[in-house]
Amino acid sequence: MTTIQHKKSNPIAHLTPEDIEAIGVELDAIRDEVMGSRGAKDAAYIRRVIKVQRGLELSSRAVLLFSLFPPAWLVGTAGLSVAKILENMEVGHNILHGQWDWMRDPKIHSTKWEWDHASPAEQWKHSHNELHHTYTNVVGKDNDLGYGIMRVDEEQRWSPAHLGQPLYNFINACLFEYGIAAYDLELGKNLATPERRKDPKFRAALKATRRKIGKQMLKDYVVHPALSGPSFLHTIAANATANLVRNLWSHSVIMCGHFPNGVETFEKTSIEGETRGEWYLRQMLGSANISGTKLMHIMTGNLSHQIEHHLFPDMPSNRYAQISPKIKDLFQRYGLKYTTGPLPKQVASAWWKVLRLSLPNKPVVAPRAVAAERPAPVSDPAARWRRLPAAAAAAAAPAPVEAL
Repeated sequence: MTTIQHKKSNPIAHLTPEDIEAIGVELDAIRDEVMGSRGAKDAAYIRRVIKVQRGLELSSRAVLLFSLFPPAWLVGTAGLSVAKILENMEVGHNILHGQWDWMRDPKIHSTKWEWDHASPAEQWKHSHNELHHTYTNVVGKDNDLGYGIMRVDEEQRWSPAHLGQPLYNFINACLFEYGIAAYDLELGKNLATPERRKDPKFRAALKATRRKIGKQMLKDYVVHPALSGPSFLHTIAANATANLVRNLWSHSVIMCGHFPNGVETFEKTSIEGETRGEWYLRQMLGSANISGTKLMHIMTGNLSHQIEHHLFPDMPSNRYAQISPKIKDLFQRYGLKYTTGPLPKQVASAWWKVLRLSLPNKPVVAPRAVAAERPAPVSDPAARWRRLPAAAAAAAAPAPVEAL
């Protein structure tokens, strides 16, 4: 895994600037068509999902009142796990993206919704909607790429501390909601100096996060277990298990969208002066999908359609499957790789990359002879994204390949 600007074989070298802008025009048309057709069917979908999720959570918590009995514990824990996954993935994540703001329903609006998560909604919206979706897979800018705790690119300097990143990633997966809250706060940066630690904005955000975590703890580990009476400890264990299952699932889904084999990363300098077409292209190349059934898509919050979601973050999630064939066709016509695969394959691919990048790079064996570089048109997208001066870009780019 290395940034697209330094690949030996660049996956966009065959595209002209006109091609890239044409891709943007087509994607704008797809977006406009869907956003203009939102209506009662879409509203009914999200209301139905919320109703099912709340009913499942309520009934599961009712069953857990009798969690002293093993069958009740198993049924209640399984139901609560699914309810928490639905609330975070298909409901909370997508509402906070503003996907349903067009309904003008104050109960299902990004400015009013607070989710079952350690991170306060307002902080998550800033780090996720504003930062992650702006800087998708840009090394050093996108915290969702490695969560700020892992080496994510071969060109990043390796240190012995990176040997532990498989362990760091596993711990982060188990405590994922708290990991998200930590990097929403940008703890690494804000705890680095006394000035940052004393910054009023950081202190206010830290206070809000502590308050949110306290409410979550009170609900899951005090109030609900207390209502269970003799089943107090069993209910605590059930709630802890449900939170663990939700965290592991969410972490796996998000890893599959950003880190499997075939997903590209980008240099910071590559987005300077980025056009709309170039932004779209980066979303296409910096994302991966998960194939599966309709139930799989719902349980992932439709982030199994991560490519479509990165292209259109505020599009209702139930529409991603509808536009997926058009997006695949666009990839095919422009000679781009649409990265997708079943969940086990994508999870394994992402974890293998975590492991591989925890180790030093393999020594590079110098070739016996180095061929002289041939000039290429300045319009080569790879050269443009490097932001080299025109003369240097022309000299550094590979020669064009004649069509067969």
